[in-house]
Amino acid sequence: MRIRSFLMLCAALPALALGACHKQIAGPESQYGPNPPLPEPQQYLLPPMKIASPQPWTSGQVPTAGPGLKVQAFASGLIHPRSVYVLPNGDVLAVESDGPHAPVNRPKDFVMGIIKGHASPDGPKAPNRITLLRDTNGDGIADQRSVFLEHLASPFGIALIGNDLYVANTNALVRYHYAAGQTRITEPGVKLTDLPAGAIDHHWTKSLLASPDGTKLYVGVGSNSNITENGIDAEIERACIWEVDRATGAHRLFATGLRNPNGLTWEPTTHKLWAVVNERDELGPNLVPDYMTSVQDGGFYGWPYSYWGKHLDPRVKPQRPDLVARAIVPDYGLSSHVAPLGMAFSTGATMPPQYRGGAFVGEHGSWDRAPLNGYKVIYVPFANGRPNGKPIDVLTGFVTGGSTAHGRPVGLATDARGALLVADDLGKTVWRVSAAGG
Repeated sequence: MRIRSFLMLCAALPALALGACHKQIAGPESQYGPNPPLPEPQQYLLPPMKIASPQPWTSGQVPTAGPGLKVQAFASGLIHPRSVYVLPNGDVLAVESDGPHAPVNRPKDFVMGIIKGHASPDGPKAPNRITLLRDTNGDGIADQRSVFLEHLASPFGIALIGNDLYVANTNALVRYHYAAGQTRITEPGVKLTDLPAGAIDHHWTKSLLASPDGTKLYVGVGSNSNITENGIDAEIERACIWEVDRATGAHRLFATGLRNPNGLTWEPTTHKLWAVVNERDELGPNLVPDYMTSVQDGGFYGWPYSYWGKHLDPRVKPQRPDLVARAIVPDYGLSSHVAPLGMAFSTGATMPPQYRGGAFVGEHGSWDRAPLNGYKVIYVPFANGRPNGKPIDVLTGFVTGGSTAHGRPVGLATDARGALLVADDLGKTVWRVSAAGG
């Protein structure tokens, strides 16, 4: 009973502290764009926490689509769908996955684990498999499904090059033979290279992208902590994007200082690599803005020593002024703690004009900010290969009453007809967003 009371007190104190300064928290719209305001950092014994309680979508209930759009469930009843990938024949691969159990190294880890656990859905654990979804009659709803690949290790990213299908497990990049139209793979895969994992695997999702010529694979590898609290040795070759040679498995660090890069994709005009990045926590409700950015070969983006360029993080000792001096400022702020995990550029002419040429971003949502932030899909307009203007809400309604979550968007993909697919891990659904009336 005393332990339970202690946990309740630990959870309540930061929430009360955050509630006391609620009126001073700037709206997220002020932090969109290339120059978000950055308040003075705060530090906490325990960070303020605001967790949305899960409540399943009711039958027929859907998120709210933006102007000119409609949404329907492409597939429901999935178990923790985290990412989606569209094959050349139009089949959709849904990755049903969850991370390995995190060890408890500090009292704060224990308390935060208990509180974050309240945001997890009820029901069976994710099976760590890939499910194939097929729409045979073109009505935007998958009418066939099969287990495509199973017995995986916390998979997330997928890339197909010719007949080689690559899966980024949390601990390794694995190749499988794929034949067009195939609905199940039973042959064992071949490991191309190990990926950073281990007993502590804080950011376990590994985003994956093939180079345009098919010779390289790019892997997003998140940090093993918020701000190196697990030791700098636990961060070796993490918080970066790997470039992996497809022929040999050899790799180099393409870009570093990216705390948790996901949604790797090629911008269609400039053909530059872009990513969305989850920045650090526990510096306040408006620090640090998560962001989307083009990624420069050899670029350093600040983590852990600085944020948004050369703004020093006071918690990191010793500092690295040599690295901070060349820290790159991200292209576009998405506001703080939205946790972007998916990105897909809008191509073609099937979407309404206001949703063409820019980037869709899936925001998984905050856990340490009140009011909650994220929990939606947005569209960021682009011009000449760069963000140009404020974002437009594409899917909202995942949160009701400011405290109840029906879903949490994660990975995104564009299907064969130009519609947007959204993996909703909490809502157990892949949503399909298309032009209204289309």
